[in-house]
Amino acid sequence: MDSLIINKTEDSPQITFDTTTNRFEISGESRPENAGKFYGPVIKWITDFESILYWRKNESTNHAKVTFVFKLDYFNSTSAKYIADIISIIKKFSSNDYKIDIEWHYDKRDDDMLDAGKEFAEIYDFNFNFIEY
Repeated sequence: MDSLIINKTEDSPQITFDTTTNRFEISGESRPENAGKFYGPVIKWITDFESILYWRKNESTNHAKVTFVFKLDYFNSTSAKYIADIISIIKKFSSNDYKIDIEWHYDKRDDDMLDAGKEFAEIYDFNFNFIEY
């Protein structure tokens, strides 16, 4: 499966889902005019990636951990719904015994972003690694 790279714009985040490093990052600001149009292909790609995880899990030589990284400076309420959808899919992967980590990066001055990450972690009962910068 090819990596997914979507360059950031003024309103949408950078998407760097690298299948060679197993590091999948969403970074920047997320306030696209049409969040469904932006996040639809991202969510489809993540969902399709499960077949790769299944294959890796059943292949004894390559059961690498996958790290999802959220480095968001800002996201609006519409984007929050899609971020929640992504975390829900990640939780499902973890429930299927795939090795998954979530890193939630936040500016040390941005309590709101830290709180948002904590809320997602609590809602989805998933242990996030909170990384302050």
